Amino acid sequence: MVDLERSEAESVAYFRSLDEGATLRHHFCHADEGGGLWYFEAVPDRGELIAIKQAELTPAGRLHRYSWEHLEDEHGFLTDQALHPEEDPLEAIPAEEFQRVWTQ
Repeated sequence: MVDLERSEAESVAYFRSLDEGATLRHHFCHADEGGGLWYFEAVPDRGELIAIKQAELTPAGRLHRYSWEHLEDEHGFLTDQALHPEEDPLEAIPAEEFQRVWTQ
């Protein structure tokens, strides 16, 4: 159990440091096959884009948000995989659109 707690604390510290130290942020949206919408705020880290905030808007209208402040719950978790907008079906969106969803 101690290893799991340490691992979670390290993840929180990593994502928090990225969020608090970010000078450049990218925002993306992705529509999945089931009608859900996924929103990401990502920052560059060691040559990759790392999601620091993620919001899922389900087809039923439920919003699930993940960040260093809330890494996971029974519905999902903040992705630990780098984003690849040139390969993944991600659409770049304005920061304001991401914030509108994130704060609703």
